[in-house]
Amino acid sequence: MVPIALTIAGSDSSGGAGIQADLKTFTALGVYGASVLTALTAQNTQGVQGVLPVDPPFVAQQIRSVMTDLHVGAAKTGMLATAAVINAVVKTLAEFPDIPLVVDPVMVATSGDVLLEADAIDAVRHLLLPRARVVTPNLPEAARLLDTTEAKTDSETEEQGREICRRFGCKAVLMKGGHGSSVDAVDLLIEAEGPTLRLSTPRIDTRHTHGTGCTLSAAIAALLATGADLTEAVQRSKAFIQDAIVHGAKNPIGKGNGPVDHLYAIRRNGPPV
Repeated sequence: MVPIALTIAGSDSSGGAGIQADLKTFTALGVYGASVLTALTAQNTQGVQGVLPVDPPFVAQQIRSVMTDLHVGAAKTGMLATAAVINAVVKTLAEFPDIPLVVDPVMVATSGDVLLEADAIDAVRHLLLPRARVVTPNLPEAARLLDTTEAKTDSETEEQGREICRRFGCKAVLMKGGHGSSVDAVDLLIEAEGPTLRLSTPRIDTRHTHGTGCTLSAAIAALLATGADLTEAVQRSKAFIQDAIVHGAKNPIGKGNGPVDHLYAIRRNGPPV
């Protein structure tokens, strides 16, 4: 049976993040991708010029259409935009409690543009996070969730991850260190009950990182859909995003912060004849 993953996220018209990045990542990892659109954006590598949220009941209808027909092995959320959309997503996913959910708590784009309304943050904290198998905040997002300052050290990062688990009932948190200043990019996988897994890769000097968070969370969801456990899914996804950043830096797209190269492996091996 072909593994199937579902992305519930916004559209990036330039193709580097959001639904488009998720579907490319699913494809690159050999997983069939289904999608639920939560918002349209007018967006490119230089910024977000406009956002049009999808009507929440229609978001719910899309989820039910997919879930009642396709054998979805895992799902992920990205840009949800409003509290009403978050409520619709959480309420509808409650009808399918066995599907592991990866939550990328998207708040701000790489360009700095805000992608989550201020009054929706509490809905993320208290409705969405408790549903997640794993949450994947970067350091600014983790700080915003906790209403505190950004972590500066690995120990502070781990403390914040454990506090997110404790305060919001998360099963696991992957604290992403891409916004840090250390020589290596260090991610910490923190399970609510268990040791911390430290994942370190050399930091790449590039501004072409558009879509990194979407791509990493999509990779985790794709691998969970194949039956991988969380630790394996996170380890392999970390390696995948590292290579995608390396190849994206070599082949920049657009005039601003270009995307990572989701399809580097397919491009390297060539399309099927």
